[in-house]
Amino acid sequence: MFEYLSFRSAMAIILSLAISTIFGKRIITYLLAKQVGESVRELGLRGQSEKAGTPTMGGLIIIFATLVPVLLFAKLENIYVILLIITTIWMGTIGFIDDYIKTFKKEKEGLQGKFKVIGQVGLGLIIGGTMFFHPGITVKEGTNKPAQEQQQLVQGFQTVREMGPEQKTTTTTIPFVKNNEFDYSSLISWIDPALKNYAWLIFIPIVIFIVTAVSNGANLTDGVDGLAAGSSAIIVLTLGIFAWVSGNIFFSDYLNIMYIPRSGEMTIFISAFAGALVGFLWYNTYPAQVFMGDTGSLTIGGIIAVLAIATRKELLIPVLCGIFLMENLSVVLQVGWFKLTKKKYGVGRRIFLMSPLHHHYQKKGYHESKIVVRFWIIGIFLAIVTIITLKVR
Repeated sequence: MFEYLSFRSAMAIILSLAISTIFGKRIITYLLAKQVGESVRELGLRGQSEKAGTPTMGGLIIIFATLVPVLLFAKLENIYVILLIITTIWMGTIGFIDDYIKTFKKEKEGLQGKFKVIGQVGLGLIIGGTMFFHPGITVKEGTNKPAQEQQQLVQGFQTVREMGPEQKTTTTTIPFVKNNEFDYSSLISWIDPALKNYAWLIFIPIVIFIVTAVSNGANLTDGVDGLAAGSSAIIVLTLGIFAWVSGNIFFSDYLNIMYIPRSGEMTIFISAFAGALVGFLWYNTYPAQVFMGDTGSLTIGGIIAVLAIATRKELLIPVLCGIFLMENLSVVLQVGWFKLTKKKYGVGRRIFLMSPLHHHYQKKGYHESKIVVRFWIIGIFLAIVTIITLKVR
């Protein structure tokens, strides 16, 4: 039974759900006993004052409930699983330090922004370098022979095209384009084909940008009860579908997408992570009994970024992670417009009543539960659109 990916995935999600719901309560009780409570800044939002003292650092629940099933059911020699474990611990540590400074040192700003960015860049270097140079990270594509000349691989009742050899490539999936693929090396090899070997100069900075942007997006989204965890669960389950089909030679052939050997093992991690997020929602939905803090939000963003990069779907992030993108853009636009108008008119003006975007709707009088559910609905719609892009070319 343990040879089947589906069985191990099912066991991983069941165990992670059990850990996050059963042991989550104990962790919350421990955080309360240690007075690890949230200090809330006065922003003039309805129901804000009631949140003061709610335990934070709840991201520890998500991390613990994810890693235990992965260590039990995943093949730990798999390079993709190794990268995801490193990401979880790396980003979890950065977030924990930030929360620790806020909670115990009573410094509201927490870890200085430059140190967060250094940590995100460091992870991006590890992920980008490994993705480019590690011999175990390859793809296979169907041969370019005419259909009548191709040999067929037959197993049971299923038939697939003859696959070419495993190859190192910086090819990724790009939506709404004829062949649905894009090679990063083309950004430099047009100068000289020999420069293709130096494509890492382009690829690694792009990975760093994606890791930083998505982790910050998840961090900004964590502003009302259940929003970040619920939106992330939708995104992660969608990436789970991509990992499943990309790691299966029959599904990838049927959908005519690149086959990524050994990537199917990420499904175990994704199942555990999704179960941990859903279990965390048991205590994080309104009114929240615990907040994930940066321990959780930075970890969630980092994992989502790495999953997207590993499944070669990172260019779909603007669609799939549309909620994160809206939250990020609302802050960038608000700050940029305020500074521009202050310089021009002497008085800063605002586009939104408050940023990030969810606070704008709170200012308009919407209850946070309604905001969260509607953002979830938008997230589900974006996930469906993302899946459809596999065949819309």
